Amino acid sequence: MKWTGAHYTDKPTVEVRTWIDAPPDRVWALVSDVTLMPSLSDELQSVEWLDGATGPSVGARFLGRSRHEALGEWSTTSYVVECEPGHVFAWAVQDPADPTAVWRFRMNAGDGGTDLSEWMQMGPGRSGLSSAIDRMPEKEQKIVFVRMREFEQNMTATLEQIKQLAEAE
Repeated sequence: MKWTGAHYTDKPTVEVRTWIDAPPDRVWALVSDVTLMPSLSDELQSVEWLDGATGPSVGARFLGRSRHEALGEWSTTSYVVECEPGHVFAWAVQDPADPTAVWRFRMNAGDGGTDLSEWMQMGPGRSGLSSAIDRMPEKEQKIVFVRMREFEQNMTATLEQIKQLAEAE
């Protein structure tokens, strides 16, 4: 990830991708299973569907609990904002109208497999990172860059694990 000098209000994004030798429906089953994600992440500790939901659909909500050495522990409510089986699964964190982040998996079929990308946008709504920026406004660009690099590394690891699971089936 290159230094961008981005500010939080710039809504910086990061995207990673991988090729998976498995059909999109198999990949979809993995990426849309939010309860699987904590087993693929050091930061995300647990996820549970809310309001009686048992799987993804636009408007469904889930609660995620996370832990980070520098940021502590927190929980967020996410809202599914895109849900097209075999194609796209996305959610907005906290307030869909002013999210603290938006996350998206996108699948494209071809050559007997799936091109999988994971994309995320930070902000524009305030998040736990906002308080660090409030305390050290002169370091905002570095804080944002370091967090985005962490996301990129974690997302790369997540896609590698999804690839292994999908190709093992």
